[in-house]
Amino acid sequence: MHIIHVNLAKGFRGGERQTALLIQSLDNQVDAQTLVCRRDSPLRDKLQGVGNLKLVDANHQLAGHVWAGKATVVHAHEAKAVHWAWLHKRLYRTPYVVTRRVDTLIKDKLANRLFYGDADCCVAISTIIQKQLSYWASQSIPIIPSAMSNFIPDFQATQQFKAQYPGRFIVGHIGALVDRHKGQRVILKAAAQLQKSHPNLLFIFFGQGEDESVLQQESQHLPNVVWAGFEPNIGDFIPGLDLFVFPSRNEGLGSVLLDVMQARVPIIATRVGGIPDLINHEETGLLIEADDASALRDAVIRLAESNEERTTLVENAYQHLTSFSPQSMAQKYLDVYHSLAK
Repeated sequence: MHIIHVNLAKGFRGGERQTALLIQSLDNQVDAQTLVCRRDSPLRDKLQGVGNLKLVDANHQLAGHVWAGKATVVHAHEAKAVHWAWLHKRLYRTPYVVTRRVDTLIKDKLANRLFYGDADCCVAISTIIQKQLSYWASQSIPIIPSAMSNFIPDFQATQQFKAQYPGRFIVGHIGALVDRHKGQRVILKAAAQLQKSHPNLLFIFFGQGEDESVLQQESQHLPNVVWAGFEPNIGDFIPGLDLFVFPSRNEGLGSVLLDVMQARVPIIATRVGGIPDLINHEETGLLIEADDASALRDAVIRLAESNEERTTLVENAYQHLTSFSPQSMAQKYLDVYHSLAK
């Protein structure tokens, strides 16, 4: 079996991490894999060492088809890849799988009806995306959730991180600095409300994005906010957090939550998109409504003041992880691939 994976994204976010985890987990599970990606894709470095993998350059949807050639199945991992997969099917009659990772509605236009409607299988990573895809796909839509990254932390690096902020209760956030998606301004509003009443709380943001400079400017007056930038080895920092906040305005699933759960860090997140598929309120974390800074403030105070509740939440969450391993995800996709193999 030969699988062509297509991911034409420019950067490296959650979808690219999941692409890499799947390809790594399929090594030695299939005969051959090809990754069609941009020449400057960070996936190239992440996947060094995968033995059965061939890389094909494609900076746009029309490139790379001849070099990729025939295969058993094409797997499109993001929106532009869907276009690529549809054209490849026209050229080589190769069936294609689409994984939809975002919970924003697909625009109802002829091109999308064509590209998604012609897919041999559409996969959703969460319940809400499955419902959205049902409008486009005639076949049943399996849910295959994202997998945890299985980070192996360098605990010396973790301790060095924590040592920078002695005596502080660290409330962390990881995500692209795009407020309309991740809701960082909600955290800043909560931080502003807490800076005097709870001076031991420190809010640390990890990530980069289009709103980075403006968010930093807006928070210059807040002594309890730190912008840590992008850390390629983020798994070294997650265990150093005392609490993780994730006030997304929309979210396909929020795979970083799995990594936080694995690190036994308690979570406060919003009740949007696929997040409730992962977080059960008051069992594996706390859920609040989107764009509610006061609710976030109250939830932060609640967990910061209760070590017992934090411990209960993280232990319950850790037990919840058994079905979110990369190997489990890979096996579910293998079942899909075999169902389409001719």
